[in-house]
Amino acid sequence: MRIQVLGPRPGQNQTPSRNWLSGDLGDGLPALRLNPLSNHPQEVPSGTKQWEAELILMAPCLPFQDAFSKVFTASDQWNFGGSEVGQEASSLEEDLRFLHWFALLRLLDCDFRGAGGWLRCLPAKWLKKGDTVFACGSPFGSFCPDIFMNTLSKGIVSNTAGEGNALILTDARCLPGTEGGGVFAPLGANLHLVGIIVAPLCWKSNEWVGLTLVCAVDHILAGIKNILSEPPWFLKAWLHLMELVLEPRGALLASDGTTQQMLAAVVLVECGPTWGSGVLVNSRLVLTCRHVVNGASSVSVRFQPIPDKASTVKGKVVFATKDLSPYDIALVELEEGLSAFREPVLASQFYAGEDVSIVGFGVFGQACGPSITSGILSAVITVEDKPVMLQATCAVHGGSSGGALFATHSGKLLGIVASNTKDNSLGVTYPHLNFSIPVTVLQPAILEYIHSRSLSGFQALNWPPDGASVPSQFLQSSSGKVSFYFSFLMLTV
Repeated sequence: MRIQVLGPRPGQNQTPSRNWLSGDLGDGLPALRLNPLSNHPQEVPSGTKQWEAELILMAPCLPFQDAFSKVFTASDQWNFGGSEVGQEASSLEEDLRFLHWFALLRLLDCDFRGAGGWLRCLPAKWLKKGDTVFACGSPFGSFCPDIFMNTLSKGIVSNTAGEGNALILTDARCLPGTEGGGVFAPLGANLHLVGIIVAPLCWKSNEWVGLTLVCAVDHILAGIKNILSEPPWFLKAWLHLMELVLEPRGALLASDGTTQQMLAAVVLVECGPTWGSGVLVNSRLVLTCRHVVNGASSVSVRFQPIPDKASTVKGKVVFATKDLSPYDIALVELEEGLSAFREPVLASQFYAGEDVSIVGFGVFGQACGPSITSGILSAVITVEDKPVMLQATCAVHGGSSGGALFATHSGKLLGIVASNTKDNSLGVTYPHLNFSIPVTVLQPAILEYIHSRSLSGFQALNWPPDGASVPSQFLQSSSGKVSFYFSFLMLTV
């Protein structure tokens, strides 16, 4: 098998010219020229060099395969790696067979080193949800590498699974062709490789998820070493230089302690065979969506105050808006209060363009605790100068209904996630265009119930009165089961 690899020409200076990390790293920033590009014979673009390569071995990453088999199920109709949806459920079995295999190539006649020296790696077990990561890959493969090779994307760790975080989900947006690219975590003033992109495109129940599937690089290297009990001479030096960092030399560029507070405030609400998300506003009260409780009088609420420790309590549904209400809201009271719970600070103002995070039990559902996605507040929709809806760019998926929209830096609760957007004519759902109910709409009703046990404030959300007509335009709820009447809310509240 003949393999050709296209990469940056040795000595080519591609260091970014602007300060794109926390400070000006200048020449100390290692160029992200780390992802050789498989290429058919063609003219070599300027600034790049082409090498012949040979395949040394194919190595499986068994911890990744184990985690993958546990969190991705055929019942959720997962599909990876292609651009077509609606494939048969057996495609997940094919993914389970092949996605955990990695190729080790040797570049011939090459003594290439990046601008920052040999690449250093970071154990994925150090990663936490909300940590900043950068993805580097080449969209569209060998098509026009002058333009697309080694394109950067920034996001956060949305969720992890498996031993030592062998499986990673990030909201850093990647495209076809970035498979095999690197995911890097800032450590101090440098970037360290933490994972290899496995699938840049993922679908769940025929809906685009908008997250990237990554395998931890330390587990890949461990798999290679297990195969090579006595590495050949040309690999010994390479394996030595690729040793993992053992001692921290700085801090990961992550969210501060508010991230854990956000995660602890969001709970899983189970109602028979269905489930969604909810937000703790105090130690006994949970806000969620009407369609999550689905007419039930009681639900089970699972909360996770710290990673790897979850508990379940029963809750009574004390209020749910009517189907024609523009507000898809329900209030659940727990049978017992939660100890050591820190109440979220409720926001009083909203600023379009500010960094926001959405926390909910989408994607992995019950398997790995809540997921977190990052974005900005796209728009504050008002009626008579009062906020009635918040639009954000964070990825939202089925199961996120009733989750929380937070201000990333302050940790303030901005709203309750109600819907994402669906084009009914095309049957396409857009996870990065979603809407939340502002907490300012709900706060008076919450305070009234806490102080006087009165539900009159919540009952005021049941508008329009019975018999009023509702326009047919709507947005699909993030559970994918009911409709949220957004145009009605905008025009008449």
